[in-house]
Amino acid sequence: MSTAHTSSTSPLFYCREDPKTQNGSLIGFWIYLMSDCFVFAGLFTANAVLGTRYAGGPTAAQILDLPSLALNTALLLISSVAFGFAMLRMAQADRRATLAWLAISGLLAVAFVGLELHEFATMIGAGAGPGRSAFLSSFYALVGTHGLHVSFGILWLIVLMVQLTRTGFTATSMRRLQCLSMFWHFLDLVWVGVFSYVYLVGVLR
Repeated sequence: MSTAHTSSTSPLFYCREDPKTQNGSLIGFWIYLMSDCFVFAGLFTANAVLGTRYAGGPTAAQILDLPSLALNTALLLISSVAFGFAMLRMAQADRRATLAWLAISGLLAVAFVGLELHEFATMIGAGAGPGRSAFLSSFYALVGTHGLHVSFGILWLIVLMVQLTRTGFTATSMRRLQCLSMFWHFLDLVWVGVFSYVYLVGVLR
């Protein structure tokens, strides 16, 4: 397919993909997300069991900075909204706007990861590393695993943006963006759980 067929104002033209291939890919990705749910469920369970075992170390109320975490949460949620706008522009075959919204979403996610790394560095510098207590071990495992997922999503996003720039809208690139969109929103839902339970409930314990 030529680039001319994927300009920001032209109708969407792309080689049609075998529906079985497309549906199979989407179903397979849903299965992956379900398996990831079990991973995070296990980490949440560990934090629920170990969340008050401070071993004489700092408590959640002493080390967790809720104002900065509120900012981080806002960054990730706005990133998800931006990704939603990108998908809307993709449906209208507006490649330039799609790339712009994807870039905004990715930059917000990078800021989220950067603030999370800063939080980890500050805590470790204050002597609250993952080996200090069972609470901190479970905290770093859960929050760190989510951060790794977001980092992987950013790399995936960069790859798809490069592909979209080079080849325009194709059935394959659109399907991959749909999968990444599901992954992106899934990480938002997980983070809402992390922020609500690990941070808010943890501070109130």
